[in-house]
Amino acid sequence: MSRNPHKVFAALGDETRLKLVSRLCAEGPMSIAKLSEGSKVTRQAITKHLRVMEEARLLHCRRRGRETLWTLDERRLDEARRALAMIAEQWDDALARLKKFVED
Repeated sequence: MSRNPHKVFAALGDETRLKLVSRLCAEGPMSIAKLSEGSKVTRQAITKHLRVMEEARLLHCRRRGRETLWTLDERRLDEARRALAMIAEQWDDALARLKKFVED
């Protein structure tokens, strides 16, 4: 992964942020007002969560009239998926070697 991969995983490590990412994946670009609909989380708190994910380069925003629309950067999310897949493969290899060692 490119610069600061720990920021991506830290950003995704929060339940509220994961829910926001999930909504953006499913529904596409949205405003803070739309993202906060039906949530117990305040718009101010959602804004803070969005800024954390923007800093991790998971999201970007653009103005459309009076609204700011937030969009998921799927390339960055794909980078995180690939990094996790690589880590999972390394663990699988290590566990297979351990199993072989124990069984021999």
